[in-house]
Amino acid sequence: MVDLCCPLRGACERCYIWFPCLADPARRSSLLLKVALVVLHLVYAGVVFLFDRDLIEKARKEPWYIALYLLLFVATLIQYFVTACSSPGYVLDVMRAVNEANAMFTSRFKQRQTASSKNGGFVVSSDGDQLGRNLLGSNSTSWSKMVMDLYPLGMSTRTLTCSYCNVEQPPRAKHCHDCDRCVLQFDHHCVWLGTCIGQGNHCRFWWYICEETALCIWTVILYITYLTADISRAWWKDAVMILLLIFLSISLIFLFLLLLFHSYLVLTNQTTYELVRRRRIPYLRGIPERVYPFSKGACRNLYHFCCARGSIYDLERLPTAQELEEKSKPFTCLDALTCRCCC
Repeated sequence: MVDLCCPLRGACERCYIWFPCLADPARRSSLLLKVALVVLHLVYAGVVFLFDRDLIEKARKEPWYIALYLLLFVATLIQYFVTACSSPGYVLDVMRAVNEANAMFTSRFKQRQTASSKNGGFVVSSDGDQLGRNLLGSNSTSWSKMVMDLYPLGMSTRTLTCSYCNVEQPPRAKHCHDCDRCVLQFDHHCVWLGTCIGQGNHCRFWWYICEETALCIWTVILYITYLTADISRAWWKDAVMILLLIFLSISLIFLFLLLLFHSYLVLTNQTTYELVRRRRIPYLRGIPERVYPFSKGACRNLYHFCCARGSIYDLERLPTAQELEEKSKPFTCLDALTCRCCC
């Protein structure tokens, strides 16, 4: 008997050589999901254009209507791939950036010290020597000190170090077992995107689900318009359109609820992980549930989320006991007049 597995195995090996990303099961699965999502979008948009002759006629008379729909369609797919390829903000990347900045500053400090010694401009004191020794020390020490300064005094250092990456985690960071990395402001690991959602790409993710929701609403309108039109057509076309409309409506409900949920997270400066596992996170365990420790007010949270964040290397410190006590005070009529919940 001829072994049919050998030619198939050889074809797979040649495919892995041409496309190395397919050799990794995780990356292969992520790539297949991306292809499936693109095909799903093409099917839903293609069917309505293929069946609805009135839509084609409307496109000739009012080309701007279809042009806007296609523009939203393309923008949604672009936003999907931009979000999927963006970094969520890994702790190791931040640590390397801090180390490089410290090394650059140390090099400049040594150059200034050498030039000043040659010119006789000043004499370095013992405090200066100590500063030089601190700057020339190990980079991990400077990163550890930076992380420790973000936590309140008295917190156990055992809870700050990731047992998998063996690196100190700043507040709101978490190790993702799918990515096998620690992520800043970890929200969740998105299977459809094939990446984590964190501080670096949460804003892009919000815009993606916003565009996806708008695209689904518009597509539902096109489907309903086709089904309610008083024209003679084949019964199987109606069956296909109704079946697709049912799945599309379910997806729209899920997307709309997801958009509302993440909008709430943005306005309160929370993450999905912090909301779901609040009682299991050490720095949130003793805080009442109605208190949002990292919130700066809805307007400031929204501005910081959309506009103020210039890079992913924005580490938030844990609030002090006095700040938590201030946040836990009940709202009064005066607070409503002064917009305490917004500013």
